[in-house]
Amino acid sequence: MINKKSSNVSRQKRHLRIRKSVIGTPERPRLNVFRSNTAIYVQIIDDNAQNTLTSANSKELNLGANIEAATAVGKLVAEKALKLGITKVVFDRGGYLYHGRVKALAEAARAAGLEF
Repeated sequence: MINKKSSNVSRQKRHLRIRKSVIGTPERPRLNVFRSNTAIYVQIIDDNAQNTLTSANSKELNLGANIEAATAVGKLVAEKALKLGITKVVFDRGGYLYHGRVKALAEAARAAGLEF
């Protein structure tokens, strides 16, 4: 019998490989994405100081985990970042494919004023 790896374990390995090169600095913090079956979460992180500058998720907007929720979360995190004076970020897709909800979130954040 062949044992299949968990897709989440594979995603975590991909995320570790990505994190070797994607580093958030004070000038250009990291925009991190995590998606679950029930919500989508985004954080803007300064890796040098090891702190989260701002965050947003679909639960605080009372939305689910669909593409419309991802678009709303992307706009919200961009607005919060612009209030803090953050205009440029490094996008960390968290090991997920740049497709569907992750792509919708990124495009909404770009449209709202973030550069990455």
